[in-house]
Amino acid sequence: MAFRAVTCPRSSLPIPRRIRPSAAAGGGRPESTAAQFASLAAVFRRRLLTGIGSASLVALGANFGGVTSFLLGLSPELGRSLRLDVLYPVQGFTRCLDSSNGFEFIYPESWVGDQTVLYRAAGKAESERPLDPPPLVNGRPSSRPPRSVSEPVAAFGPPGSNGELNVSVIVSDVPRDFAIEDFGGPKEVGETVLRRIAGSRRGSDISAALVDATVREDPSKNVNYYRLEFRVEGPSFRRHNVAVCCARRGKLFTLNAQAPESVWPRVKQEFYRIADSFNLTEA
Repeated sequence: MAFRAVTCPRSSLPIPRRIRPSAAAGGGRPESTAAQFASLAAVFRRRLLTGIGSASLVALGANFGGVTSFLLGLSPELGRSLRLDVLYPVQGFTRCLDSSNGFEFIYPESWVGDQTVLYRAAGKAESERPLDPPPLVNGRPSSRPPRSVSEPVAAFGPPGSNGELNVSVIVSDVPRDFAIEDFGGPKEVGETVLRRIAGSRRGSDISAALVDATVREDPSKNVNYYRLEFRVEGPSFRRHNVAVCCARRGKLFTLNAQAPESVWPRVKQEFYRIADSFNLTEA
């Protein structure tokens, strides 16, 4: 049997750079290892920068190590104007934004929802929908509606507090034509409020004294904020309060920050900031 020689055609596959004949034939130097991996280094550098950027975004979003709060503290007014302090504390304060009732204010970042007020609100809600039948009057069900008591819609205080040191907001229904300005200037408004406080507990030896009263005007919203500072004393307590009152469209808003008189010197600057931050929003 005769065998025929077969010639294999030259491969058309590209020759790797490190053994490319043209480099050897021309007498040029073969490319260095660093040059061969230059493109790989560029890709690695891009991925490293992308990873660092992603990690930075995660750190900012999670406020890891307080980095976001620190950066916002460099421009606190910008952070507050964008309401970023709802998520991240700015200069030690967090924002409470109640869009359903239409108000906002700041409070110390270490404070939490006041459990005492929350329990009272839960008890009030339970009393408004009792499982027992209504009481009988002369053998017939009473048609009198349950007594309405205004409870705070927001309240914050230090962890583990008993409610003596806190800030709360009450929203009450009033006639649509109700105007605080009808009571007079800030001092007259303060005296009216204190008379109601002193007379709210019959048979109790309660006294209230006005310390200061001012008004902050907001022409853009046509709202006047009355800031009242006063002391309330009873047989078993002495409190210092800073309150802000304002009214709009049939709603009376009252922010009240209270502290035991013994604690007042330590928290008064915080209370002033809380009061000055209280504003109505578009509900």
